[in-house]
Amino acid sequence: MVVFPNCKINLGLHITNKRTDGFHDLQTVFYPVGLKEALEIIPAHDSDTDVIFSCSGLVVDGKEEQNSCIKAYRLLKKDFPQLPSIKMHLHKVIPMGAGLGGGSADGAFALQLLNNKFKLGLEEKQLLPYAAELGSDCAFFIINKPCYATGRGEILEPVAIDLSAYDILLVNPGIHVNTGWAFSQLTSTVPSVSIKEIIAQPIQTWKAHLTNDFEQPVFQKYPPISAIKDMLYQNGAWYAAMSGSGSTVFGIFEKGKAIISGIPESYYTAIV
Repeated sequence: MVVFPNCKINLGLHITNKRTDGFHDLQTVFYPVGLKEALEIIPAHDSDTDVIFSCSGLVVDGKEEQNSCIKAYRLLKKDFPQLPSIKMHLHKVIPMGAGLGGGSADGAFALQLLNNKFKLGLEEKQLLPYAAELGSDCAFFIINKPCYATGRGEILEPVAIDLSAYDILLVNPGIHVNTGWAFSQLTSTVPSVSIKEIIAQPIQTWKAHLTNDFEQPVFQKYPPISAIKDMLYQNGAWYAAMSGSGSTVFGIFEKGKAIISGIPESYYTAIV
């Protein structure tokens, strides 16, 4: 059985509080976009290993046991010991450490795939806590519809926003922004107008009001990321911003008008 985990962008992002548990409270809108990878799971008959994992496409950094797909399997295995050994293959397309949530999507889709394939009987509301345990934005990918997110990203409220009439151009310069460093640069503040209110206004107004707190420190340290945003506006984007803590920048264009003029060929680009 195969599923196709997609990525997300952040429409606005504010850090509103540093919590005693080391996490931060935030405010953002997660919006799913159609850059997808592929995840396949099949039973591994007569295997003495719980998960046989393989990967193709983009190189996945880090230790294999830290992969969100493997962690999803072992998280469910604790409560459902009847889960058999499996073979799992991930074809990686979404850049990692890029603010697009690819790893979180992989973990959430693995939970859903295991639930469906092996008939565990978990409903969406029961899958959400498992996903939240995997990562702050994993729960979003269980719902996988535009959501206003608060808490550390796991408190989700669906919102009525549809960008299907536009093209979204993703640009990643291959710069890794350390998330811990990025958080350390911010001072928590509660915005006077919530992101949920701003995204309800016409997209033409977003440039003046919809902001990402991480842009100021990240742009200062990595000018090429700031330059991408400038180029997207120069190329006619209605709205452009960095996603998450970076380093991907996205531009929202009139359908058929997304232009990559001036963007270095070595950068990763995708129109979704």
